[in-house]
Amino acid sequence: MRDHGGNLDAARTRYGAGDWIDLSTGINRVPWPVPVLPARAWTDLPTRADMDRLAEAARRAWGVTGAVVPLAGASQAIQLVPHLAPPGLARVLSPTYNEHAAALAQAGWRVEEVAEPRALEGADMAVVVNPNNPDGRDLPPSALLDLLQKVGTLVVDESFADPTPELSLAGETGRGNLWVLRSFGKFYGLAGLRLGFALGAPEAAERLAALAGPWPVCGAAVEIGARALADTGWQAATAARLAEDAHRMDRLSPWPLAGGTTLFRLYDTPDAAAAQDALARHRIWSRIFPWSRRLIRLGLPAPQEWGRVDRALATAN
Repeated sequence: MRDHGGNLDAARTRYGAGDWIDLSTGINRVPWPVPVLPARAWTDLPTRADMDRLAEAARRAWGVTGAVVPLAGASQAIQLVPHLAPPGLARVLSPTYNEHAAALAQAGWRVEEVAEPRALEGADMAVVVNPNNPDGRDLPPSALLDLLQKVGTLVVDESFADPTPELSLAGETGRGNLWVLRSFGKFYGLAGLRLGFALGAPEAAERLAALAGPWPVCGAAVEIGARALADTGWQAATAARLAEDAHRMDRLSPWPLAGGTTLFRLYDTPDAAAAQDALARHRIWSRIFPWSRRLIRLGLPAPQEWGRVDRALATAN
């Protein structure tokens, strides 16, 4: 596997077992409350009507104007979208989530990682994570729509966009050369469900659905996803809590803020490896990066975890 957060196996191998708090991802640690599901969600293959119900829930939740393809996480979309066009020059706005460049390269694309949005212009396929992981950089929809006129295909990964719907291009996905990728597991805190969506023009969406196969998501994902995407009360309360928790983490941090979203924070440390080590001795796992000696990323803890996080950060500098 490429370098990712969520690698608690590495933490346990190095520091030992224990009651770990995993803050190495941007996954909400207060998940949507899963109810008892009907038996058919476990026993039956999802029908076309089931998939349509899930897609319609996503369409309503995000104001989608194009087609919706449910998939096994945004990661499946990242793997499949590069196969929808003949390989050419792909540019990825970086540093960012490393699966984009890797998936493009594996599909035969020539990949360039660029540091400025303007450098994406002229690419056959351009990839922007918005808001970005790990620094939280965001681009306004107007800038992305301008870029759309200057590239072959634009892929916008909105895996962390649920708390900031004003950034989303979901309402523009009827355009033929735009893909918007959405994660379900991060904001809804159910990453183990492996549910995500690709939003795009109808003809391209049909081709992507054919690549994904007849059952890209399970019956439980259909049932949970459709209900959670319609739960506007939970969504609003969660967005507000995450914003408060992000400010709380910033107040506790001994390091200056370098970026982030309300699902994760990025801090500038004197030595990221040493900071990770200090937190790990309290059985709190964090995310550091092979391309930076200073940056450390922390997700936000659940309510019952704040006391331990507070004590660990007090001794981490």
